[in-house]
Amino acid sequence: MSGHRSPAVRTGFGGVTVREALDSAVIAIGAAGSDTPRLDAELLLADALGVSRSALFTDPAREVAGPAVRAFQNSVRRRSVGREPVAYILGSKGFRHIDLLVDGRVLVPRPETELLVEVGLELAHGARVVDVGTGSGAVALALKHERPDLDVIATDVSGGALQVARANAAALELDVELREGDLLAGVGACDAVLSNPPYVCDGERASLAPEISHHEPAGALFAGADGLDVIRRLVPAAAAAAAGLVAIEVGAGQAQAAGALLRAASYADVHARTDLAGIERVVVGRR
Repeated sequence: MSGHRSPAVRTGFGGVTVREALDSAVIAIGAAGSDTPRLDAELLLADALGVSRSALFTDPAREVAGPAVRAFQNSVRRRSVGREPVAYILGSKGFRHIDLLVDGRVLVPRPETELLVEVGLELAHGARVVDVGTGSGAVALALKHERPDLDVIATDVSGGALQVARANAAALELDVELREGDLLAGVGACDAVLSNPPYVCDGERASLAPEISHHEPAGALFAGADGLDVIRRLVPAAAAAAAGLVAIEVGAGQAQAAGALLRAASYADVHARTDLAGIERVVVGRR
């Protein structure tokens, strides 16, 4: 692990405290390039021990031994050597008020995508809303969880992604209609369209962090030379479905172009919502 090995790896099945295991894992994960090595190590160790993250702080002298050593060793190796996202290692990721199963078939849900849910929460009672490119089901399921009155449909062109979304819907016991297909194919008329589509420019592939470029599904990331290929098809499809509201997550610097596409499709009331980094992240159009 980049020249650093944790005491858990070195000593086998005993003699390592929580504090020591964390300290050495932080060195290995940090040396590999993670921006959050302490958080990563804490999440992985808590998972290996089968305890909450807070339990690590209340008993830092607890021994890490037995099967937990091997589990933690493997997780740290995956995170540091393989640069695998922590969410894939753990198999889950929190999003708003729900926990989602995630793996390499879907993107890791990100905080900025919660802006789409916030837009959806403003819809009228009983509105029919479609989450296009649902992936893990994050937006659709979070919205249904907080607004059970809404009629929520989720689509994805990836059958693998929909398998993950179905598992999440079943685990959360949320009634969301899941459809495999391109964009809004077969959905019919709707009141609103929410989407986190692929929007990374093809030329940016080499500049992405290994966690993204080596592990997350390329089909959910890349969308042509300017990153707008999918959005160019989505906006007129939403207009054809009579959607009165469209909200689309975009990359940095894409809000103006996405707004122009919405205006060209007769969405006269267009504005962008910024994420916590101040980036215009979700473009909303109404008509």
